This record gives sequence, structure tokens and C-alpha cells, in this order.
Amino acid sequence: MKTFPALAAKETQEIVHTWRIWVLPAIILVFAVSGPPLAKITPELLASLTPPGQQSLVLPPATFADAYDQWVKNLSQLVLFAIIIMYGGIVSTEVRDGTAAFVLTKPVRRATFITAKAVVHALFIAAVFAAGTTITWITTGVVFGMAPAAQLWGPAAMLCLFALLLLAFMEFFSVVIPAPAGAAGAGLGLYALLAVGGAWGPCSGSRRPACPGSRRAWPPAKAIPQRRGPW
Repeated sequence: MKTFPALAAKETQEIVHTWRIWVLPAIILVFAVSGPPLAKITPELLASLTPPGQQSLVLPPATFADAYDQWVKNLSQLVLFAIIIMYGGIVSTEVRDGTAAFVLTKPVRRATFITAKAVVHALFIAAVFAAGTTITWITTGVVFGMAPAAQLWGPAAMLCLFALLLLAFMEFFSVVIPAPAGAAGAGLGLYALLAVGGAWGPCSGSRRPACPGSRRAWPPAKAIPQRRGPW
């Protein structure tokens, strides 16, 4: 494992000096900064879209839980899609460019070469997830006046672990599939398969309830019985 630090330093420099240092952090930053303010004004926006002459849609005021739900949704969809596409060529690109052949002519084991990539990029993804969740936490506290940590960091940590699982599969796909687009397609197929399996009744079990105070936990207006008469 004496070559591991050198390979890890090589991977770190590739992250810092390529587009990877900008793409994923930029996506995370946009969602982290804009999510809580958008969650705050969503009820007013939906009410303003009601056509004239019709009864306006009445929604409960937004809470910190709505901002948390929005952040978790962005992480579980768009951010994971970006990770799958980004890492479609994590190995095959170096094989095609000859970088991998040059490195492996040295006294470097292939397992060490692959492991260094996995460790460095896993730390990069975990750091970006942690930074984005921290920004969301702070922004939610500023916008809503309260931001309990456990309700945000728990789901974010689980999604980070899922992202690391996808990274491992993407590295495998990039080894066995020479084309980055093909590896990305395989990753998206795996994501869809896991999503369908998670939504399937025998696999999903009981659905996780929405965060207390979020609009997902609020019953629709039409489901609330309306009393008539003097009482």
C-alpha cells in the first residue's frame, strides 16, 4: 500500500484541476441556498395561481420541514443523477487516454488503483453532501427561525451512503463498459431498478410518514368534512 498515497494525491489533483470540482458543488450550492426560500413562498405562489372566480387553494403556512423535504428530494433525484453521469467514465476515460496503462506499468496493483479512486471520490462526495446540508441547515434557520438538526442530517446521511453505493457501482460499470455513456446508462438503469424495488409493497413495507409540520402531512382541503347549519 505504499503507492496508495501517491495514487490518492493523483486523484485529488484530478478533481481539483478538472470540471468535477465545479459541477457537483455548484449543483449542491444552488439547491442548498434556494431551497428554503422557495419552500417559504410556495403556499403563496400556489394560491396566486388560482384562476379568478374560483375558490382559492388554502395551504398551511410553510415550515422548516418543507425545506427539509425539498432538500431530501433534490438529493435523492437530481444530485444522484448528476453523480451517475459524472462518474460514467471514471475508469474507462483513463483507459482510453492511456493514463491507466502508464500508471499500471509502475509497481502498482490494479486493486490499489481502483481503491484509490473509490476512496478519494467517496470523500469528495461526502464532503460536498456535508457542506450542502450545512448550508441548508443554516439557511432554513434564517428563513424559518428554527431548524432542528436531527430531522435534516439523518436523511441526508442515508442519501450520502446511497450515493457512495452508486459510486461503487459506477466504478464497476466503468471497468466493464468502455463507453462512459453506456456506463452512465447502466447506472441510471440501476437507479430506476432500486427506485421501483423501493416503491414495491413487499420491499417498501410501510411508508415513512412525512416530517411533522410539513404540507405532505396536511390533509387536503377536500378531505376535511365541512359542517353546515348553525353548528
